[in-house]
Amino acid sequence: MPITPVPTRAELIEHLVRTRIAGDVATPRENNLDHYRRLANGDRHFWLGLELGERWTDEQDVLAVMAERCGVVDDPGHRQGQDTIDPELTVAALDRAAAELRKAAGSGHRVLFATGHPGALIDLHSRVASALRLAGCEIVRVPLGLIADQGVVVQLADIAMHERGATLWHTHSPAPMAAILDALERAGEPLPDLVFADHGWAGCAAQRGIATVGFADCNDPALFIGEAEGTLAVTVPLDDHVVDPRHYEPMTAYLLDAAGLTPA
Repeated sequence: MPITPVPTRAELIEHLVRTRIAGDVATPRENNLDHYRRLANGDRHFWLGLELGERWTDEQDVLAVMAERCGVVDDPGHRQGQDTIDPELTVAALDRAAAELRKAAGSGHRVLFATGHPGALIDLHSRVASALRLAGCEIVRVPLGLIADQGVVVQLADIAMHERGATLWHTHSPAPMAAILDALERAGEPLPDLVFADHGWAGCAAQRGIATVGFADCNDPALFIGEAEGTLAVTVPLDDHVVDPRHYEPMTAYLLDAAGLTPA
């Protein structure tokens, strides 16, 4: 696997904006506001496995968190058109994620990786998993035969994913992660010390009290709220499915270097 050169902070920010991982992103403002409203209205599909209770019933409060932690436009009167992710916030979150990875590597932690975006983020997760294994971490093996959401939980390249009909599925559901954690407990195995995941996979793990690094788009506010409340350790804002998955490689190289990890 070729080694991607490590960008400087300024180079990474330029790359994030150019590839629309951050900056002016593809997700429209209308979609963002719709999801913020649905979360505030109690639609659990948008809670991503977190238990938000009655604390976030005003969509303007959700917007305020997203402006602060993701960098969307903070004007509630901006209802249509372009929305944004602040690349500075993306890189700052990568630095916080790197601190969690450095801690895991230093302690030889058990780490579980999972993604609901196999078409975009599997390589990012896999490269981090390989680097942590090289550093002495144990990558959690997912028990076989787990069923969730009318599909199965599979593990490929160290990454847990959801499969239906021999196809890897895009899912924000917390059910696959719940199936993994429940199965580990039934088998008497220790739970992970750290989960590195996205969307419902990350929200479910964090809700169970596991230190979690999550990735989320600007239309998925729950993980940002989770970090604001201290449930998630880190939430990294990014467009989670840009045109070419290789666009995430410089970001991955930056993350591994900031964590002091050697690419495998």
